[in-house]
Amino acid sequence: MRRMMILALLALLGTGSTLPAQQARVGVALSLGFPTGAFHSAEYPALGILPLDRYESAQREGYDLGLGGQFTVSFPVESKLAIRLNFNGMVTSGSNTVLGTNADGDYRKVNLQHQIWSIGGELQLFTQSAYRHRGTFFLAGLSGDFERFDRSFGNFDSYNYYDDNVDTTRKSRLGGTLGIGRTFGFDAGTRFTLEATYHKSLTGNDATQGDPPSTDFVRVSFGWVF
Repeated sequence: MRRMMILALLALLGTGSTLPAQQARVGVALSLGFPTGAFHSAEYPALGILPLDRYESAQREGYDLGLGGQFTVSFPVESKLAIRLNFNGMVTSGSNTVLGTNADGDYRKVNLQHQIWSIGGELQLFTQSAYRHRGTFFLAGLSGDFERFDRSFGNFDSYNYYDDNVDTTRKSRLGGTLGIGRTFGFDAGTRFTLEATYHKSLTGNDATQGDPPSTDFVRVSFGWVF
């Protein structure tokens, strides 16, 4: 699985050696992530007949708004086509709730935190100019996603976060991105970018194999391009 992810990225990123001598466009942006699908909300039915056992009870799990950022380098290859390298990360908090964990039917709540760090390559198709990074653009690409899932009864924002019995799962998998963006401003001076992309895990999301749910989210980014 990891070998396939590496080969896919190398196939896309390796084309950089054939790029013509055009000025690369560097960008930085702040991002908001809006989880979708099972990553946003999922319900898991009880596994057995022991309602007082937290592992045998129905569960409701989901993640909320994520915060992150990205660093990009866009290499024009044609007047309206560019290849972009993308380095980004995002942190998202959530919770897992179980009903019936004691005789009074109280809820047991576990705090969740998800971190994702990605390195990827994308194709950008511009409506005006890839050389000047102007106008509306469409993008699609692949990424290597390195994820961390934390579960704890404690508060992740507290100073003693790592002393609160944190259970951690790490996952590396291939992700896909599809989106649209636009650059505002002129050739000279500060230029701003606004883009909305949809990210989905393409591998390593088989629940029957014990994988975490696909990390699906809409990312809205606002930043600057130079």
